[in-house]
This record gives sequence, structure tokens and C-alpha cells, in this order.
Amino acid sequence: MNTVTTTAPAFDQQGEQSDEVRVDAAMRSFVSEFGVTAALHMESCVRCGLCAQACHFHVATGDAKYTPIYKLEPFRRAYLREASPFAPLVRALGLVKKPSITDLQHWQELLYDSCNMCGRCTVVCPMGIDIAELVKEARHGMFKAGLVPDRLALMDRAARQWGSTATPGEDLPDILAEVSAEHGVAIPCDLAAADILVTAAPAELGEHTKALADAAKILNRIGASWTMHQGGFDASNIGFNNGDLELQEKLTRALIDTAVKIGAKTVILPECGHAYGAARWEAAKWYGEALPVRVIHMTEFLDELIASQQIRVNRIGETVTFHDPCQIVRRGGLEAAARRVLAALGFELIELKDHGVTGYCCGGGGGVVSNQRATPLRYQVFEMKKQQVEATGAKRFVTSCGQCRITLEMGSKHANWDKPAESLLELVADNLAD
Repeated sequence: MNTVTTTAPAFDQQGEQSDEVRVDAAMRSFVSEFGVTAALHMESCVRCGLCAQACHFHVATGDAKYTPIYKLEPFRRAYLREASPFAPLVRALGLVKKPSITDLQHWQELLYDSCNMCGRCTVVCPMGIDIAELVKEARHGMFKAGLVPDRLALMDRAARQWGSTATPGEDLPDILAEVSAEHGVAIPCDLAAADILVTAAPAELGEHTKALADAAKILNRIGASWTMHQGGFDASNIGFNNGDLELQEKLTRALIDTAVKIGAKTVILPECGHAYGAARWEAAKWYGEALPVRVIHMTEFLDELIASQQIRVNRIGETVTFHDPCQIVRRGGLEAAARRVLAALGFELIELKDHGVTGYCCGGGGGVVSNQRATPLRYQVFEMKKQQVEATGAKRFVTSCGQCRITLEMGSKHANWDKPAESLLELVADNLAD
């Protein structure tokens, strides 16, 4: 464990608002989040400290400021002053200070650089407080205040303009044509009607095109009626990560509305964790009713295809360990699905010391992998995962989230580690039985 850090917190500011306007914007947003559930969580914390030992940032650094519940301090102050049962008395007697711009600048680092919203703290909390969800709600206020890290703000602006952090929609046909030619697989685009709308993560349109091609390979193998579409193709939701609710809704609606437009009954999400949280679990709140289409993760899709014998896979017969993506497993419930796919591939699974719902995050979720200034901290966290993987002695290392894979690849390169993280999707595609 490293010694406590003493460096000054990093922060960025977007826009030209005055400090007073920023604080007021954050406070208004904080207060708007205080429904019954959030209020109960605010009232329930007993300061037991168990969440500290659940957080990989705290464990890796030993720095007390990374205690999960501490990351919510401005949020807690806003609750006590504005929404708690004794809020008028608290304000009148000055019992709780209003957060200052300095507070918010300091907490930007804690909310964006050192929290993946992975939910491990939520799992261990004896009071049932969903700390990860509260952090996400606190980010809403930080976004309103223009206190988002520069790299994440840049991605936010790109997504607002293009509908994707990767590319404008009008470039999608050309990109897919290039991927199709490179990998020798047909990828339909902009079909007027299809049963399945397939979506991608930005990396699959760039450095990880094999994953996209392999999804096409499997869909074509089963004779599916499917397409990708300019109207809604990027499932990674930067609005979800940044706290930009307006953008989050826009990006989510693009997927669902495009599926409805072409008559699709199913939207398949890529190997992406936060795409699963945004589109599977939060999409319904924008519609106020059950979604008109089924939204599933690629892992679910593969599991169902193998179980129904629509595809058969060759057995690999080697040892493997598996990194559980937080948003897919701990927050999404797909722990068993990936393991069934691994079993079908004939792997002997050797579990990490911490796995399933208690697995440690890769360190890059929640936008942290895209937040350049958080890189040194992220590398410290990577060492924990590296050590657990090495302890298994497994020959192969697999995950089912492209974001995790990118984070682990970056950590491996930095540490000169020769254990590549493999894609579950790509393993299935590479081992399709005739």
C-alpha cells in the first residue's frame, strides 16, 4: 500500500460562469435528486467505514480521501441544508456550511477521477446505501456547474453533435464497408426493416473492429434479420457517465426510437458495461413505461444462442480466469451467463480471489479510462487486478466488456505484462463449430 498522497486536487472548468452561478447550479441539481430513496440513503449512513475497504482506489493508495462515502460530502451537505426534515433549522443556525466552489473543485477529482461507479461499495454497505447511484446523481450537479474534466467534456460535445463520441452518423456506412472488407464479413447498414438493431462501442469502430466483425459473423451464421443504422449505433453513453442527463436521454432515445422505426424487436448492446446500465436499466425512465423493444447485452445473446443450439462452439480445453465487468455483473446481474459461455467453450475456470458481484473493477469505468489526468491513479488500481490474475495461474484471461479490455490493455502495456485480456465475443466467433 502506498502512503497518503499530498498532491493538490486536479480540476477543470467548462464555460464562463461565475463561481456563485456554478455553486447555485450544482445545489439546484443536487436538491432535485433528493427523492425518497436518495433521502433515505442520506439519512442511513452510520460512518462505519466498510465501504473504504471495498473501494479499489482507497485500497490501492491508502488515501483516506478515497473513502466512497466521503466522495458524497457536498451532496450530503446540500441534503442537510435544503431537503432534510430539519433543513430550515440547519440553515437558520448555520449547522452545515453550503458547499463552496473550492469544495466542488476538490470533489471533482473524487467524483470523476477516483470513482468508477462500480458499486462494490454498495454491495458491502450494511445499511443498503447505493453509493454508486448517489455518485452518479452527484455528477448531475457537477455537470450543471460546468465542473467536468476537460477530456470528458470534449467527448460530451462530440456526442451532442454526432450522436457518438467516435464518428458522425453519416460516416457509419463507410466505416462498416471498411470493416466488412477487412474482415470478409457482410455488415448490413441502414436497412429499412430488420428484426434486430445491432449497436457498437466507439472502440469497435476503431481499434477493435474485430469485435464488430465477429458479431456480424455470428448473426450471419444464424441467418438473423439485422442491421446497424445511422440513426442509433453508438451504445456507449457519455451522458450517463458525465452526469449530462439531457444527452443521456438523447443517446438512449436514438437507439430505442431507431429500433422502433425499422420494426426491430431486439436491440443488441456491444461488449460495453455502461451501455448496459444506460440502455437496459435506465431507458424506461425516458419513456415512462415498458420499453417497446427488448434490450440485451452481447453476453446474454451468446448465452441464449448456445443454450438454444443455434450455434455450436468448439471446446478449447484450457484454463481461464474471468474479469467480471461491474456494470454487467454487479450492477446488471449477468454473472452466470458469461460462465455458461466459458463452460461451453470447454474452459476450466479458475476464479479470481474476488469475482462475481464482489469482483474488483478494472479501474477504467465511469469515464475514468478517458480522463487522461486520472491515468497514474488508474495504473495503481490495475496492479490489484494484475496480482489477482497472476495468482490464479490460468493460461487465458477473458472479459466481456470492451471498456474493461481497453483499460486492462493500457495497464498491461504500462506494467510490461504479457497477459492479454481477451474478448468473450471474439472467442466464440473464432471457435464456431461447422
